[in-house]
Amino acid sequence: MIESMVSDNSLPVGSKGHLASGWWGMIALVFTEGALFAYLFFSYFYLALHSISQWPPGGAPHLSIAIPGTLILVAASVVVWWGERGIQRGKPRQLIIGLSTAILLGLTFLGMQGMEWHNEPFKLSSGVYSSLYFTITGTHILHVIVGLLMMAVLLLWTTLGYFSAGRHAAISIGVIYWHFVTVVWLVVFFVIYIAPRLG
Repeated sequence: MIESMVSDNSLPVGSKGHLASGWWGMIALVFTEGALFAYLFFSYFYLALHSISQWPPGGAPHLSIAIPGTLILVAASVVVWWGERGIQRGKPRQLIIGLSTAILLGLTFLGMQGMEWHNEPFKLSSGVYSSLYFTITGTHILHVIVGLLMMAVLLLWTTLGYFSAGRHAAISIGVIYWHFVTVVWLVVFFVIYIAPRLG
C-alpha cells in the first residue's frame, strides 16, 4: 500500500478571480440589479417627457449635499480597491484599513442622504416626481446598506485571518458589488441632479 503525504501548502485554496463561482454569481446579480435601475430611470424620463408642468416641480434638487455625497461614495470605492490590492500582495493590514475606511465613508453617505431626504420640501406621496425621487434614491440606499453589511462581514473575516494573497476571492467579489453601488449612484446623480439642469 502506497501512502502519499501532501503538505498543507500544496492543498488547493479554492478558485479565485474569474474562476470563482461566486464571481459569476455576483456578475449575474449586478446585471439583474442594473436592469431594475434601468426600469426606474426609464420611468423617470418617460414621465418627465410627458409632464405638462415643470419637471421637477420646484426645480432640480440642490447640489449642496449631493456633490459631497458623490465624492464620498467615489472615495469609498477607491479605498476598497486599494484594500483589495493590499490583500493581493499579502498585506491584510492594508485590506483592514481599506474596508474600515470604506465603511465609515459609506455610513457618512447614508447620513447625508438622510439629511437630504429630511430637507426636501416634498414627501413620498406629494406627486409623481416625489414618488420617483424617493423610490430611486431609496432603492440605491438599500443597496448601499447591503454593501456595508457585506464589507462588515469581510472586515470581520479579514481580522480573523481568513484571507491571504492566495485566498481572497470573497474580497474581489464584494468589491465588485461596491463598485456597482458607486456606478449606480453616479447615474442617479446625473439623472436626478444634473439632467434637469440641462433642460
